[in-house]
Amino acid sequence: MSTYINLKSNNINYRELKNPAEAIRRGGIVIFPTETVYGIGTNGLDENAVKRLYEVKKRPFNKPISLLVSDMEMIEKVTKDVTELEYRIMKRFFPGPLTIILKKNQLVPDILTSNQDTVGIRMPSGKIARKLVEYAGVPIAAPSANISGNPSGTTMEDVQKEFSEGIEFFIDGGKSELGLASTIIKVENGIPKILRQGSIKKEEIDCL
Repeated sequence: MSTYINLKSNNINYRELKNPAEAIRRGGIVIFPTETVYGIGTNGLDENAVKRLYEVKKRPFNKPISLLVSDMEMIEKVTKDVTELEYRIMKRFFPGPLTIILKKNQLVPDILTSNQDTVGIRMPSGKIARKLVEYAGVPIAAPSANISGNPSGTTMEDVQKEFSEGIEFFIDGGKSELGLASTIIKVENGIPKILRQGSIKKEEIDCL
């Protein structure tokens, strides 16, 4: 049975995230708000948990899932060979609505990246999402909270229509601030390229 947590108050008690964070750490699935859209997440370093996440979301296994992180130290634990430009991009846009594709290391299960040698990394600016990752102590594999192919959920009402089973916690933070998925970029041959347009525009990236 799922547990609902209401964090729509202006005076949020972030300690209420301890239990869902523990659920994520042991491989459970949690739905939570970010500043972009709602996410559905689990322990991104747990191969079996990631497999269940694909199944619950009905996401094709050939579509990689990105990781949410809480700080640079967590990024360095799961990536390798990060370039000076990639660090500069992260310094400029993290935390925020940007996902950057970096080379992954051996801690990241291949199922998460569809057997590719890179992984999407995002550090959310939404405090609930950041605290959830921090308390979990592991990167959270977190695609948008919708059945694959459907529009991304921006309210708890949206996501509860999509998911009825397999979710341990629903964390309600009200309507998503941006309501638009993150911009995804990848540096190729020293040039940042946008793979998916979000609220961060090409002009902001080009001026780096």
